[in-house]
Amino acid sequence: MAVRRAASGYARALALGLVPLALFACARRQAVTDGFRGGGDTGELTRLHERYRVAAIGTREFTHQELWDALGPLVDAAGGPERGEAGRSAEGRPVYRVRYGAGPTRVLLWSQMHGNESTATMALADLFRFLAEAPDDARARRLAERLTIEAVPMLNPDGAERFQRRNAMGIDVNRDARALATPEGRILRALHQRFRPHFGFNLHDQDVRARVGASDRLAAVALLAPPFGPSRQDNAVRTRAKRVAAVVRMAAEPLVAGHIARYDDTFNPRAFGDLMQSWGTSTVLIESGGWRNDPEKQYLRRVNFVALLTALDAIATGAYAGADPARYAELPENGRPVNDLLVRGSTVVVPGLEPYRADVTVNFADPLARRGGRIVEVGDLAEAAARDTIDATGLFLHPGPEALAQDARGRPALMVDRPASFVLRRGRDAASEVVWRMEADRKTPLPVH
Repeated sequence: MAVRRAASGYARALALGLVPLALFACARRQAVTDGFRGGGDTGELTRLHERYRVAAIGTREFTHQELWDALGPLVDAAGGPERGEAGRSAEGRPVYRVRYGAGPTRVLLWSQMHGNESTATMALADLFRFLAEAPDDARARRLAERLTIEAVPMLNPDGAERFQRRNAMGIDVNRDARALATPEGRILRALHQRFRPHFGFNLHDQDVRARVGASDRLAAVALLAPPFGPSRQDNAVRTRAKRVAAVVRMAAEPLVAGHIARYDDTFNPRAFGDLMQSWGTSTVLIESGGWRNDPEKQYLRRVNFVALLTALDAIATGAYAGADPARYAELPENGRPVNDLLVRGSTVVVPGLEPYRADVTVNFADPLARRGGRIVEVGDLAEAAARDTIDATGLFLHPGPEALAQDARGRPALMVDRPASFVLRRGRDAASEVVWRMEADRKTPLPVH
């Protein structure tokens, strides 16, 4: 099979670990001359994703067992991607790696090292289904012949089981690259030492409230070519990463135009992405943020699929070398996070007080599901920004008991950091028509305008 064929004569010439730039020197010199012109046919790649999307994984919360029940048959079949066990998690779950291709350029991808950041895991499942079921596709052939890909689609299965950021030991695996106290961190470090990748993709989800710079646009994607040290200087390794990040930007832009930011590049000596760069692997961080009406992150799953397949193909052909690093560097940084919800212009009705005009902002424990809301601020919030805004002009906001705090004399008041439980009504009277109801412990749909 093409995937398992020995690499070409070029590959054998590079078997001693030479950097991949020599392999496609002619193609890359041409790419530098011509420049990388973009991510190709976005429509074609979108249709490709529709065809190969793994339907069994349809929400952002799934377990280790559910992932591998869906992905396992695809990567265990003869002639396609190959699954192997890279180690065991703190609670003994197998951490699987998937290998594809036999080319000289080595690429490592890892996702869900934070157990509740699953967007890229879904995209990797889709990517491996494509590679398994379409081996004769021109892109799949290029990847098989020119790259060796290793991916860890779920590095932190114990965290995924709880849908929490940290592992079962309570440690953030992405802050364990130096101490290596976690088995998951040791697995990733050992994989890097054995595989010696030329390129790496560190795949995460970021705060869905983050904005693009100082704009009101939410960041759907944030990119980073991490520094290799505190000085934040460039070397050949980081410059290659910036070129690949530029490719990712151009691939994603048709799908999320204006909603791509650059992640903070402060060096963190405990983080795997930063240390991968210092270990000689040209590494790109891709953070999936939020997208309107995408609570399960299925649209951003597609964006990840398109971006990753485009970037891998650009590495395989050498076209990434023609990408302008400025296309990455000119991205605005992640801006100040906005609130989840702004209720603007309401008249607040609290027992014992005269009704008063006030805006209210709310943040959710689960912002995508709009569940677990708490009041952030009450008052004149004309300059406040939020992911969603409800125009409550002419309506009356009636707080529920949970939203009210009482002073020593038992007088109620609508207060910050209380559960966001209230009703918007047509009138001041508690029996007037209900327009919209929010309960802090339940998923809250927005009102229909």
